[in-house]
Amino acid sequence: MSVELLILGAGWTSTFLAPLCAERHITSAATSRSGRDSTIKFEFDPDSDDLQPYKALPDAQTVLITFPIEKKGASERLVNLYKRSRREEKHHAAFIQLGSTGIWDGHRKDKSVLPQPVENRWYDRHSGFIPNARAAAEHELLCLSPATPTTVINLAGLWGGTRSMRNWVGRVAPSKDMLKNKGSIHMIHGIDVARAVLAVHGNFSKAQGQRWILTDGRVYDWWDLASAWGSRPAKEDGSEAAMVVALSPTALASISQEERGPQARWVRELMDEQGVRALPRNIDILGRALDSREFWVTFNLTPLKALLEG
Repeated sequence: MSVELLILGAGWTSTFLAPLCAERHITSAATSRSGRDSTIKFEFDPDSDDLQPYKALPDAQTVLITFPIEKKGASERLVNLYKRSRREEKHHAAFIQLGSTGIWDGHRKDKSVLPQPVENRWYDRHSGFIPNARAAAEHELLCLSPATPTTVINLAGLWGGTRSMRNWVGRVAPSKDMLKNKGSIHMIHGIDVARAVLAVHGNFSKAQGQRWILTDGRVYDWWDLASAWGSRPAKEDGSEAAMVVALSPTALASISQEERGPQARWVRELMDEQGVRALPRNIDILGRALDSREFWVTFNLTPLKALLEG
């Protein structure tokens, strides 16, 4: 068995990528830990050199790694074991690792290292970033090029399908003090992630050895979003109530401020307190701004989903 694209980790991304592959007549296969929904049962063990699990995987032109790798040596181990498990010694595959733009935000998951503040400025894929275990593993993968073609796509916040940005307002801004400290946010829709992956798959020579930033080309302001959307109170059972996004314009107009949540009022108060005359705020006070133009220009694409539309 052979496919053009092998997706290691059939998660949220594959819900957009697999249908797009089918639409474009690109053969694909995906893995999961359980082998659910006709996927191939496979679980990556970063410490194991056992070749057997990899033998169940099909030959592929491009292998997409959707899960994070954080252990030193694990990226190279995955690539080498996959290559060694092929029946044809001359089989060559290219590898794409999906990463996060969080490496440019100054924060670390490693509690042994103090977070470093991010500067209020523009960052592109060539900008320096705060190294962490995940970024180091991605760099390890990139170093395998050109002998093994590899690339890393660092994704902004993901939305689309089951992920609604509006549902996050109550979580990220449950109080005025927490909203006060919210600045910029960058997003990318699942269909544009899928289009980006297939663009790289179709022209890997443009991507190999490179790290990319992928956003929808916009910098959003959390104050702007919270003011426009608000959030509705939680239900009695503690779960979140349905968001106003599902309502018609007429029904939306009839919702009271209490039903929409307090965020719009908090934003108005914060604007008065800090002398902000209009939204969105300027980059010089908003925080980091990510420039992803180089990816879209290189692969001659334009994001389909932007402005966080429905």
